[in-house]
Amino acid sequence: MNLTELGYVAGWRVIRALPRPLVAAAFQAGADRAHRRAGGGTARLRANLRRVVGPELPEAELDELVKRGLRSYARYWMEAFRLPSMSRAQILANFRLDGAELLAADVAAGRGAVVALPHGGNWDAAGAWVAATGWPITTVAERLPEGVYERFLAFREGLGMEILPTHGGPRPAFDVLLDRVRAGAVVPLLADRDLSARGVEVDFFGAKTRMPAGPALLALHTGAPLYVASMWYEPDRACASLAGPLPVPGPEEGPLDQRVRSLTQLIADRLAAGIAQHPEDWHMLQRMWLDQRGTGGGTALPSPAAGQA
Repeated sequence: MNLTELGYVAGWRVIRALPRPLVAAAFQAGADRAHRRAGGGTARLRANLRRVVGPELPEAELDELVKRGLRSYARYWMEAFRLPSMSRAQILANFRLDGAELLAADVAAGRGAVVALPHGGNWDAAGAWVAATGWPITTVAERLPEGVYERFLAFREGLGMEILPTHGGPRPAFDVLLDRVRAGAVVPLLADRDLSARGVEVDFFGAKTRMPAGPALLALHTGAPLYVASMWYEPDRACASLAGPLPVPGPEEGPLDQRVRSLTQLIADRLAAGIAQHPEDWHMLQRMWLDQRGTGGGTALPSPAAGQA
């Protein structure tokens, strides 16, 4: 077991056993220390948030936004480590989804739903809430180093989610997702950052980036409704809201690759709108746009839904 894996084990075993106020204070202090040190991940978050808020925001206000962003990021980790100790009632009470009636109708009708997510708020709490509500949920997780991946797999499956690896599974993840959507499952996929270098080029906050084609392809192949989620924190809970269902172009509107591009751009636009409302809760500490050079040293989040299916 390496040091990274040991850290996650300690997180799940120790942090969830301590009083929340004590843990919250410690994680906030860690976030503030990261802000003062201004390392690579903090620098990348600052550059990304500058794109979101534009050049007009004074530097001091941007600095305060970055500080709040790091605190939000720390809060995600603290709450993720504590999720396995929460009861079903606590999971339901600690998350709010505006537009839940849309997913309820989709599941009841057996048509499933695809939800494009940003790296924002607490997506693990969102997935746990969907499972606790009694809806089937399947998503995709990035293949991390094996020991870490297996622990995150057990963590999320313990919360009631079906997790598929981006690669290396017995069947291609996309094929399984097609089956799950057609069987009526909710399929959330992180959609604001491409990990494959094969993503769809889109305009995002005035510059070019690539986003995964998975959400658009799933909706186009299955006819399932496609939503885009905004995700943020309120003082007492994690929250999300749904935009959509988005208009999915039919075959008469062009070849498949053209329809994937137009639908992915629409996803990007909706993601941008949500991030602009809650920029401090967008946990993007990695290189985001094509004109950014280098990796920025950001720490990758073990994503529940890499969207690379």
